[in-house]
Amino acid sequence: MGGIAALARAAGHEVSGSDANVYPPMSTQLETLGIHLQQGYSAAHLEPAPDMVVVGNALSRGNPAIEAMLERNVPYVSGPQWLAENILAGRHVLAVAGTHGKTTTSSMLAWILDCAGLQPGFLIGGVALDFGISARLGAAAAPFVVEADEYDTAFFDKGSKFLHYRPRTAILNNLEYDHADIFPDLASIETQFHYLVRTVPGNGLLVVNGADTNLARVLEQGCWTPREHFALADADWSVAGLSPDGSTFEVLYRGNVVGSVNWQLLGAHNVMNALAAMAAAHHAGVSPQVAAAALGRFQGVKRRLEVRAQLDGVTVYDDFAHHPTAIATTLQGLRRRVGKARIVAVLEPRSNTMKSGVHRDTLAASLQDADRVFVYQAQNVTWDVAGALRALGTRASVSRDIGQLVDTVGNELQRGDHVLIMSNGGFGGFHEKLIARLERNSAPRC
Repeated sequence: MGGIAALARAAGHEVSGSDANVYPPMSTQLETLGIHLQQGYSAAHLEPAPDMVVVGNALSRGNPAIEAMLERNVPYVSGPQWLAENILAGRHVLAVAGTHGKTTTSSMLAWILDCAGLQPGFLIGGVALDFGISARLGAAAAPFVVEADEYDTAFFDKGSKFLHYRPRTAILNNLEYDHADIFPDLASIETQFHYLVRTVPGNGLLVVNGADTNLARVLEQGCWTPREHFALADADWSVAGLSPDGSTFEVLYRGNVVGSVNWQLLGAHNVMNALAAMAAAHHAGVSPQVAAAALGRFQGVKRRLEVRAQLDGVTVYDDFAHHPTAIATTLQGLRRRVGKARIVAVLEPRSNTMKSGVHRDTLAASLQDADRVFVYQAQNVTWDVAGALRALGTRASVSRDIGQLVDTVGNELQRGDHVLIMSNGGFGGFHEKLIARLERNSAPRC
């Protein structure tokens, strides 16, 4: 929604917005653009009445601003519909869908197109470090990259957001069960992906993870568009000479080497993201050689294994991982990078799916690559977190107080440690509090 607000401002509209618990980097980005932010959802925020209210999918009936909007007959629309009608119409839309890697892959793709001189527009669910922003209009009629979320659209539109985007190029990155608050099972998510496939034209392209059996099942329901598959091996787009940490590899297109990548990202999951982005960019007219060179300069995305501090011999990372698969792949990538150095994982189960306990049986296994595990259990997490981590033994501990957790983690840290903090929210300022503690520890003493 912050990205949509930025696009509306760039398109010449006067924009303001309401949200709860606004935090950086989005709050900072919006304020810099001159977009007035209001905390909470007071009906007074609709005075004077706006010409249009763009409603995010986090808001439901009973919300004071929503009730006032309906009672006063103020025009309203969902974010995806507004985007489709006002920004995407008439453009080559490249949509990036999947349970994991959407933000990183979208950022890679936008960066490749930009390096190729295409001046793309984009809407990404995070801040790409190469751009410093999460959304821009791009040149008139230029391609537009959109992170295509399967979550529902709005309280009045329960279809997935990505059904509004009508892409010509669609990446299907992977598919697992998630969003337990709106999807009862994996089959219901597969149905939404099938509906997305139905919207891609016959002269478009589906870029599909060839190693994902769930996506294969989606395509068995019907496909009317050419496909190219990507995988580490045995696919249209694959790799050779992959280094253990994923920092270097050669790209193969239909068995022929078409480029080499030497970059600062790590992990096999990011190599897969890169293949998807290169395939989609190729469909938009960018050569693999240009794409590979662009990836060599790609800096990554905020909150995706982002180094927040290096203090007192300790490196602190911030990562958005909140699903066991993402947690495991992030830890695996970091392990391959740091070798035998100690990894301290700090996790906040914050997503609706995590809070419901759907992933309790796979949580411990996802944290196996960490030497020490700390999990924050908020009041709204009512399942037995400690019991779910029992397989990790004394490596794992649970805390219900963030201040206490900062002290506990801080007391255990040693020089050479790598602290991986994982949350899809602000984590009660844990990152900043831990960094402040490390700064105090590293300050010279007279």
